[in-house]
Formats: sequence, C-alpha cells, structure tokens
Amino acid sequence: MKKIIFTLCILASFILGFAFKAVSEKSSDNLKRVTGIGGIFFKCKDPKMMREWYRDHLGLNTNEYGAVFEWYQGADNSKKGFSQWSPFSEKTKYFQPSEKDFMINYRVADLEKLVEQLKKENVTIIDKIETYEYGKFVHIMDIEGNKIELWEPNDTVYEKLGQSMGSKTTK
Repeated sequence: MKKIIFTLCILASFILGFAFKAVSEKSSDNLKRVTGIGGIFFKCKDPKMMREWYRDHLGLNTNEYGAVFEWYQGADNSKKGFSQWSPFSEKTKYFQPSEKDFMINYRVADLEKLVEQLKKENVTIIDKIETYEYGKFVHIMDIEGNKIELWEPNDTVYEKLGQSMGSKTTK
C-alpha cells in the first residue's frame, strides 16, 4: 500500500510539473528573451594595444573592432552564431548613461516583442530600436545602472560583412 501511495505521489508531482510548465509558458506567450551573449565591451587605456595583447597572448583573431567568436547555435546547430569582443577607449561615451567600464550585448530572438514586454515591466529603455543589415539594436538599463545592448542578429549578413572586411573569426 505504501508503494502505491508513493508511486501515486510521484506521478501526481510529475503531472503537476507539466501542467505548471504549460501554464507558465502560456502566460508569457512563449516570448524568448535572451538567447545568448552577443558581445562583451569594455573600456581600456589603449584599445589597439589591448587587441594586440589578446591576439599575441590568447590567440584572438583581432581586427580594428576587436574579435568575433564564431560558434554554432544550440537550437539549430546548422546555423552559425557570432559574439563580438571589443575594447573601447576609456573616454568613450558609448556606455553612457552608465558609468561602468563594461557593457554586455545580449542576443535576442524578437527585439520588437521583447521591448514591448520590457516596457510593460517598467524596464528603462534608453533609445529607439535601430535597424542595420546585420541586425536590430536597442539599449536598456538594469537596476544597478549597467547599460545593456540587446541585439536581434542577422548572422548571415554579419558573417558576410566580416568576410568583406577580410576579418577572421576566432573559433
């Protein structure tokens, strides 16, 4: 009898877990938010020397903007994905209004839909969505004043742009 009750409890927990997951997914409209790291940007005294140091000592394939990491997407491992690594001058104003020395770029699946949801959640949206051939961008602030860049990438165009510049990715 104890085995049957124990088995029924496990089965009930399993079913309730699936039910909770289904309800919670419907409540957020299956909105994908961040899907990966799009880039890491940081301030330094001499970006050129920093790129050279990382190239010489850590093997990054650097260019005038930093380095691009190439990888394959987990959701569809036939598609390439890219993440940017960029040292900026310590005097850059690009990270403002944040006073931090870094900024992280997150890859997202549907920027317009995500921005609408973030507005409903009272997240500070710094600017309007900007669209380029290689993707869409917007900046937000987190609760500690870190500026965050959200990027809905067009990886195919991004790769072609890098190739046209003669840049090599770090794999």
